[in-house]
Amino acid sequence: MTAVDFSHFVDELATLSGQAILPFFRTSLMAEDKSLGRDFDPVTEADRAGEAAMRQLIKRTFPDHGLEGEEFGSENEEAEYVWVLDPIDGTKAFISGLPLWGTLIGLKRNDVPVYGMMHQPFTQERFFGDGGSAGYRGPTGARALKTRSCPSLAEATISTTSPRMFTGAAREAYERVERETRLARYGCDCYAYCMVAAGHLDLVVETELKPCDIVALVPIIEGAGGVVTSWNGGPVTRGGSVVAAGDARVHEAALRLLNG
Repeated sequence: MTAVDFSHFVDELATLSGQAILPFFRTSLMAEDKSLGRDFDPVTEADRAGEAAMRQLIKRTFPDHGLEGEEFGSENEEAEYVWVLDPIDGTKAFISGLPLWGTLIGLKRNDVPVYGMMHQPFTQERFFGDGGSAGYRGPTGARALKTRSCPSLAEATISTTSPRMFTGAAREAYERVERETRLARYGCDCYAYCMVAAGHLDLVVETELKPCDIVALVPIIEGAGGVVTSWNGGPVTRGGSVVAAGDARVHEAALRLLNG
C-alpha cells in the first residue's frame, strides 16, 4: 500500500477522534498535571478518549501495525507501518477554550513519515499531506496547500509555542532568529505548522518536541513545498529541536543563526 491508500482510513480516524474529543471542549473539564513538578503539562479525559478511540480502530483494522501515542505509549514499534498519535496537540489552548489545538495523526513506514493529518474538529478543518502534495478541507471548501515565497528573514513571520520553552543557549539562539524577522506569533502549537503549509506563516522554531508533536506535520509541510529539519539539519522523526520553513532560503538563514 502507498501512503495515499491510507487517506480514507485517516479520515475515519479523524472523524472518530473528533467525536470523542469535541464534547469536552469549552466545558468545565478538569486537567491533570503530568509534568512531575516541572512546567505545567496538562492532560485531560478528552486526550485519553481521543487516543483510545483511534488505537482501537487501528488495532482492529491493521493488527500488524505499530503504535506510538502521547497518552498510552508504544506498541510494536518495529513494524513496517507505525501510527504516531497526539489526540490533542495544544492541550493548554484546549483547556483555555482557545481553538488553537488539533488532533495529529501520523503514519511512518520504515521510520520515515509518509502521511499526516491535523484535524481541528471545532473549526471543521483538516490539513493533510503525503510529502509529495498537501491539501486542506474546511468550511471554505477544499484546496491544495502551498507554502509562500519568502526570500529573507527580514520578510518572514515566525512562530513558536512560547519563548519560555527555550532555556540557556537555546533561548539565545532562538532570539537571534526572531530578532531578524518582521513579526512573531506565539501559542499556536500544531496550527503554526499548518499555517506554514498554507502560506500564511514562514517559519516555526521549537525544541524539546516529542515524536507525536511533529511526525504528522512533516508530510504536510513537505507536501506543500516546505522544509522541516532539526536545528542541525537532520530528520525530526524522533522529535527534539525543529525548524519548519515554507521557503528553503528562510530555513537556511534560520539554521545559520541557530548554530551561530
